[in-house]
Amino acid sequence: MSISHAPPGSSEPDISPISTSKGDEADSLDPASLDLTPIVPASSRRTRVPRWLRRTAGPVLLLALWQLLSGTGVLTSDVLASPGRIAQVAGDLISDGSLTSAMGTSLQRVAFGLLLGTVIGTGLALVSGLFRIGEDLVDAPVQMLRTVPFVGLIPLFIIWFGIGEAPKVAIITLGVTFPLYLNVYAGIRGVDAQLIEAGESLGLSRWGLVRHVVLPGALPGALTGLRYSLGIAWLALVFAEQINADAGIGFLMVQARDFLRTDVIVVCLIVYAFLGLLADFIVRSLERLLLQWRPTFTGR
Repeated sequence: MSISHAPPGSSEPDISPISTSKGDEADSLDPASLDLTPIVPASSRRTRVPRWLRRTAGPVLLLALWQLLSGTGVLTSDVLASPGRIAQVAGDLISDGSLTSAMGTSLQRVAFGLLLGTVIGTGLALVSGLFRIGEDLVDAPVQMLRTVPFVGLIPLFIIWFGIGEAPKVAIITLGVTFPLYLNVYAGIRGVDAQLIEAGESLGLSRWGLVRHVVLPGALPGALTGLRYSLGIAWLALVFAEQINADAGIGFLMVQARDFLRTDVIVVCLIVYAFLGLLADFIVRSLERLLLQWRPTFTGR
């Protein structure tokens, strides 16, 4: 619209429309002619450092500091052997087969104890979590036994099972059972009640609710309990293998303690750590595989 002055003698202004061509309007709406500035999140504006480099920077710096203190004499070999010495001893133990044999024995004990503890802990959690009468009968005794330090039961296990493999596996089983029970039980009781009501409205039976609603909802807690149980399993193995053991990583540590070999002790501790990290990596891979339906925050 344009407003022009009225001619002399007229009291109203002259109002006439402005003619615009369709071509000009199309040119003004052409996306190519618009200057668009993309919005970039503040977290992505920073310089990206590869994640593998960030994750390895800490251990590498710690190793360099360790080597520096050993080279300058601050850490003597009697207190803590140098990284170079530890690498040499690890190579010797691998070459003569003693370390690989000990790892095989320890892995076998952890596997048996973890299997038994998983079956017992998960079974008790299902009985206690799915049924009120099961909770009344099972939960209180489990909570009482959970407060007893499992290391303090080693003398009883030796009396009951002897000095063979049975007490060692029993200690690992006991250490695995309670963390798994607590997390599976909490996962079952933490399922949203609205999901249960939705399943019932869809006509699911009790077994259908357990299979399609309760167990998938409790799976994150179960995998968290499994990760925690693996850490307890390696801790229990350390105690079990240092009592009446004639094989395993703990047996190598006992021998090294008697001969004041700090290098062998550190090698065994590093093996324990790497085996624990490997087990944790396997469980985390299972989490990514089985929990693809659950979107979570992965950090920035």
